[in-house]
Amino acid sequence: MAIALSNPQKLSLTEFLAMPETKPANEFIDGQIYQKIMPQGKHSRLQTKFASLINERGEPNCLVSAFCELRCTLGGRSIVPDISVFEWQNIPLDEYDEPLDRIEIAPDWVIEILSPDQSTVLIIDKIRFALKHGSKLGWLIAPNERKILTFSTNEFDSYQGNDILPMLGILKDWQLSVNDVFNLLIFTKS
Repeated sequence: MAIALSNPQKLSLTEFLAMPETKPANEFIDGQIYQKIMPQGKHSRLQTKFASLINERGEPNCLVSAFCELRCTLGGRSIVPDISVFEWQNIPLDEYDEPLDRIEIAPDWVIEILSPDQSTVLIIDKIRFALKHGSKLGWLIAPNERKILTFSTNEFDSYQGNDILPMLGILKDWQLSVNDVFNLLIFTKS
């Protein structure tokens, strides 16, 4: 679970953002600092492989781009989703067409990967918060249960096995099953 760091005095979001970054990252939620859990094997593998898969699918045609562990500050919180996916036209860029360092909008698609001992409630709260502030889709990937929970502003559902997962509208032609996602964990011998 995320660890709430003791904070005898209440910090403002501005004071939090002025603090040095930590590993694993700290998040600022409702005036409280929470330290993310250090990713373990399955979490780390899924995060890396799935973000790469999204980018392989979305970047060649300038549809979407996925970022791992990107700090997003919005609605008085500063969160660090495992994977943040932005539709191409929504990627915050500077004058050189490079991504901004400070992201102050919600990703279009928020993906969280549940780690052992992590609080499901806090993760769902983070996804729902992002949806209230502009995200279109949220996924909670649960490796130990081999399930993926999906969230949109109007829907919540649970998927497993060969179920086809909902995608951002811009990726509507991408048919991806739960098994396809969890197959990213497998190492094959060459």
